[in-house]
Amino acid sequence: MNKNRFVSLFDERILKGVAHRGLWDENNSENSMGAFKRAIEHNVAIELDIHLTKDNDLVVIHDEDLKRLTGKDGVVEDLTVKELKENYTLMDGSLIPTFQELLDLVNEQVPLVIELKVFRKNYKELAKKVEEVLLKNMKDKKQYTLISFDPRSLLPLKKLGLARVLLVTHTHLYVYNLFHFRFNGFDIEDVLLEQKRFQKLHKRKFMNVWTIERDEQLKKVAPYVDTVTFQHLDPKDVRKALEEK
Repeated sequence: MNKNRFVSLFDERILKGVAHRGLWDENNSENSMGAFKRAIEHNVAIELDIHLTKDNDLVVIHDEDLKRLTGKDGVVEDLTVKELKENYTLMDGSLIPTFQELLDLVNEQVPLVIELKVFRKNYKELAKKVEEVLLKNMKDKKQYTLISFDPRSLLPLKKLGLARVLLVTHTHLYVYNLFHFRFNGFDIEDVLLEQKRFQKLHKRKFMNVWTIERDEQLKKVAPYVDTVTFQHLDPKDVRKALEEK
């Protein structure tokens, strides 16, 4: 698939910047309903993280280890949704959202970039559940993009007809080397743009970069990518930088 055709799978707002874990701030935790509501208010695409729970449901949270985000010990995959709701709150006092709650809130008002968080090699079960939930909720395929560091969670979801983008970090370049030919889009760590091969890649492939949180960083990466995943920046400034690149 050529790049133009691949980009046509997206809502155009993806190309104007993606809010990392929602538009969070000192009053709204990352991946919280408050952060997602703020992103909707600013009409900006949302990046979020989903985990598979012990009772085969999906919740929205970044870390599998709950300590950093809730202050209490626990592992998401070892707990049911009921246990998570009854015993844990995010630092802003809100409950950990289920994926279904997030989908109900957004209701395709803004695009979603959904990161599948594989844990203990549960990529098959995770992909199966994601497929089930999206098929039940999805109306406009352009509103959904799937990303993961583990290509094994993305490959089975080709049949959904959604954009699938491989996350790439400098510490696991072997995954990119092994699987890059299977993907038409990449979401790379910003330090990788110091390499010529990644600077040139955006001419042939869709390219996003994470996580951009300073104006000078934004200006540095903008010429080499199609969009950025950002935090702690004004969405208007991000849009302007991407439009002017």
